[in-house]
Amino acid sequence: MQLEFHQVDAFSNQPFSGNPAMVYRLETWLADELMQKIAAEHNLAETAFVVREGQGWHIRWFTPTTEVPLCGHATLASAYVLFEIYKEPVERLDFTCKSGPLSVTREGGRLWLD
Repeated sequence: MQLEFHQVDAFSNQPFSGNPAMVYRLETWLADELMQKIAAEHNLAETAFVVREGQGWHIRWFTPTTEVPLCGHATLASAYVLFEIYKEPVERLDFTCKSGPLSVTREGGRLWLD
């Protein structure tokens, strides 16, 4: 199985600075155990996995050892990947997660998490 992933340094426009997160855009969910192993392999604070659900996205975050209920910088990194790499044609992305709804809005080159 081949999976495409993207490392994003959130809160920075310089490489090797900011807060790194790994992002996977999936067609369907992988097994929880596999997502945990992937996160452990990357060994970053968080690895985010997103799957489209209707008009929005479901997002989950894994540290190298556990799934976490909320992560701001990896949500912003995921939005960046969806906007810039996958060219989502909207100005606001809606996410659902274990902690409830989140949205990221693109305004003038900046991303705002609500």
